[in-house]
Amino acid sequence: MRRQSRRTTPLTEQSLLTDLGDVPWGVGLVEDGVVSTTRHRLPADGDVEIGSVTKGVTGLLYRDAAERGVVNPDDELGRHLPLGDCPAAAVTLESLAQHRSGLPRLPVLPDIWRRSWRMWRDLANPYDDTLAELLEQARATKVRRPRASYSNLGFQLLGHAVAAAQDTTYADLVRDRVAGPLGLESWYVPATPADLSPHAVTGTGRGGRPAEAWTGEGLGPAGGIRSTVDDLTRFAAALLDGDVVGISALDPTARFTGRAVQVGAAWLTTESRGQAITWHNGGTGGWRSYVGLDRAAGRAVAVVRGTSRSVDGVGSSLLR
Repeated sequence: MRRQSRRTTPLTEQSLLTDLGDVPWGVGLVEDGVVSTTRHRLPADGDVEIGSVTKGVTGLLYRDAAERGVVNPDDELGRHLPLGDCPAAAVTLESLAQHRSGLPRLPVLPDIWRRSWRMWRDLANPYDDTLAELLEQARATKVRRPRASYSNLGFQLLGHAVAAAQDTTYADLVRDRVAGPLGLESWYVPATPADLSPHAVTGTGRGGRPAEAWTGEGLGPAGGIRSTVDDLTRFAAALLDGDVVGISALDPTARFTGRAVQVGAAWLTTESRGQAITWHNGGTGGWRSYVGLDRAAGRAVAVVRGTSRSVDGVGSSLLR
């Protein structure tokens, strides 16, 4: 689609200073062809964790692959990933994209108590598994009755399946199909701490302590992308313009929770007071994120903050 000419200006919303606090944060707003951004204690080239906003990217990549005939929505996971005859192998890609597969929020983790203790005590990363370890966990995981239920595991497997169907890795697929074409040079998916860029900004967890970065090959499709706030805002602008592959992922296809919230491929749409907001948020040990769009009004917002406190309210307030 045709890309609109955009210019970048400072965003001046003084109320944000009070709402976001004295931690690293960044906000971007897209409206009437103008991209506005502001940052606090966050360098322009500082990349941060966008958490589960990554699932929105995975949804785009899934729809893109389906539209190109690389995968079929009815494909079972076992067709693309070596899962054997375990229950998870039989769930379909479309059910994963809609959070309706019956998979639990997290895989079977035999050392879950150790991970939870280290995360609570040291703010350590609990999700540093390799892809091989993730697949082993998936093979041991029971599948419940399909219903609307948010699943990190489901999107981890969906992203890796879509990448495997194209003989590539999830990190390379993000680069080649989304980040590269859109010029999002800061985007990457670190598999280990050694993969972090020199510009990686540390988030803060409980008590204002520095939180360990969430890296992991297995985690990638569900929460592994890092970005600067400027690039995240450019991504939101591209979504608004429809300039991203797999843009149909934003269109609701099923109810998610109640009558007000519907889901497409990862992306949620909430209707309230005559306004439909398409959005996804994210959270890691040290960061919170939000990307939202009012597609009818032509407005989008991106928010990141180096803390464990939600930024959904700031994002939705800007859209209203």
